[in-house]
Amino acid sequence: MAVLVIGTVLAVACGDSPTGESGDSGSDYLTGQDVLFLAPLEPDVVSFYGPGSQEFGHLRIPEGPPPYPVVVVVHGGCWVWSVSLRYMDRFAQALTDRGVATWSLEYTRVGSPGSGWPRPFLDVGEGIDHLAELAPEYDLDLSRVVVAGHSAGGLLALWSAGRREVSPESPLYDPQALRMVGAVGLGAAGDLDALWRQQGLGCGPFPLEEMMGGPPHDCPERYAAASPAALLPTGVPYRLMTGVRDDIFPPFAAEEFVFQANRAGEDAVLKILPDAAHYEPIAPWTEAWPEVERTILELVGMAPE
Repeated sequence: MAVLVIGTVLAVACGDSPTGESGDSGSDYLTGQDVLFLAPLEPDVVSFYGPGSQEFGHLRIPEGPPPYPVVVVVHGGCWVWSVSLRYMDRFAQALTDRGVATWSLEYTRVGSPGSGWPRPFLDVGEGIDHLAELAPEYDLDLSRVVVAGHSAGGLLALWSAGRREVSPESPLYDPQALRMVGAVGLGAAGDLDALWRQQGLGCGPFPLEEMMGGPPHDCPERYAAASPAALLPTGVPYRLMTGVRDDIFPPFAAEEFVFQANRAGEDAVLKILPDAAHYEPIAPWTEAWPEVERTILELVGMAPE
């Protein structure tokens, strides 16, 4: 397995925190409250990709000469209705400030009308494909699209990179899906079956089963269509980046996917970030940010400064 250790690694602290807050109480690491309640940053464009109230995205356009590479941003929050795309505003704006257009997706979340299988996955796929409608007006370069997701949104992001490989029998099948040049999971996991088995990890079993309509043994065909690991190989480079102190999705949650991807012949790397927990990788003011930014810019073909 390809693992890149950035700096000095500390011991990983395990222990789940379904609320989305770091379990390192009393530490200097960011918690959910540190990022979820920041004032929003307004996008340049709000565009709906579907008829639902949550089927929209925020587009930010950089300065400089077009066409612009694109980073699709998929937020986390255990897939539940109470956490929206707004906590990723600063992540998206920081990349836009570096010359990348960002398309931050909202999607129908657990607890909302019409939520549950297969809606969140369809939403993310349809939201990404909506870039084809936005591209002519906003000078977007659809040959350089990277998807980046955080936490539970990281799983959706990794899945979207491989959705061309979904079985034709699945409602998620889309052979014309937009091709990605890279997929980034930040504090994320990529194996749905393993995630369900490790029920003390991440969001716990409830929101996952609500999203999927049941556990893997009751609906294996759904998990096969929705698990990024089950779609390998895809030919898409994968970069998973996890804080060494992340106790919501610890590094071992990403290791299984990267191992399977490497075994399938994929270009997949796990980067373990020192002095970082679950939220540092999405916060541009942290020491973890330069490595995250550099990784994403390299995937879209931009040389970082």
